[in-house]
Amino acid sequence: MKKHNFYAGPSILSEYTINNTIEAVKDFAGTGLSILEISHRSKEFSAVIEEAAAMVKELLEVPEGYHVLFLGGGASLQFCMVPYNLLKNKAAYLDTGTWANKAIKEAKLFGDVDVVASSKEANYTFIPKDYVIPADADYFHITTNNTIYGTELRTDLDSPVPMVADMSSDIFSRPVDVSKYDLIYAGAQKNLAPAGVTLVIVKESAVGHVDRVIPTMLDYRTHISKGSMFNTPPVLPIYSALQTLKWYKEMGGVKKLEELDKAKAAALYDAIDSSKMFVGTTVAEDRSIMNVCFVMKPEYKELEKDFIDFASTKGIVGIKGHRSVGGFRASLYNAMPMSSVQVLIDAMKEFENNH
Repeated sequence: MKKHNFYAGPSILSEYTINNTIEAVKDFAGTGLSILEISHRSKEFSAVIEEAAAMVKELLEVPEGYHVLFLGGGASLQFCMVPYNLLKNKAAYLDTGTWANKAIKEAKLFGDVDVVASSKEANYTFIPKDYVIPADADYFHITTNNTIYGTELRTDLDSPVPMVADMSSDIFSRPVDVSKYDLIYAGAQKNLAPAGVTLVIVKESAVGHVDRVIPTMLDYRTHISKGSMFNTPPVLPIYSALQTLKWYKEMGGVKKLEELDKAKAAALYDAIDSSKMFVGTTVAEDRSIMNVCFVMKPEYKELEKDFIDFASTKGIVGIKGHRSVGGFRASLYNAMPMSSVQVLIDAMKEFENNH
């Protein structure tokens, strides 16, 4: 039975990425060696990391003066690295979900943090809009997509201070004006590659201004100067990331991906909104097109587990919602085909008709 993978992360990858990675695991670039055992200093792998960085710049139209890095530690390490490198006195943060909250906690270790707004009291069901970014902040941090709660910022905000964004779960799902940001980071396991590598796009002029001593591995300048090769990088995920980036280009780039992603999300949200059994959990204007969260209406609440079991008979996996929200979560990352979304929609309608 075909599986329809709606997991929030690690998540679905394109067949292009999987198949090309399989071939490299068997024989990388005609070397007779596996990508799993190749030297990261070899000319063959150096070409991979250079091409991957160039592809990121091409797809996102990264302007001059920025560096593309491939680091370890996931987005969670960036929660620490960002303030370590950029926070001199005070930083501003927008609290829109669990991961934003974790980033705030780390930043408080390095200086004052002004949480300009939060939707925590409403269980993060919306993105706050009426707030003031302090002009004396060293930077303003946002989390563009909230995987657990299903809200998303799909425009580049205007900020009086440098912006930093965690784009782990929606990067490459829309065009981004990179010039508005001093730093963008993204764990790969949502929209790019297997877990193990983190993409960082950092403005060169943003680093080197804090007085504190920064440990070598946590200093962005270390990785800029060595082209992400200061230590052994996560070779396999970087290779897979390159395959995904090539596939994105073949698909027509981020504008085309955005068009497809919007269509998938619109179809599923329409099914939810027209249902007598299911209901969305977030305000309509802030709905994520990457992570669609929904629950059953109170009178059908006891059937949620039954629906997950029913969906599994259709090959649908990974739709159980996060424990803090409950219900269901369908992650519609770039590699998710519309055909799988339709299978989910059909399953929802069939289950509703049966009950």
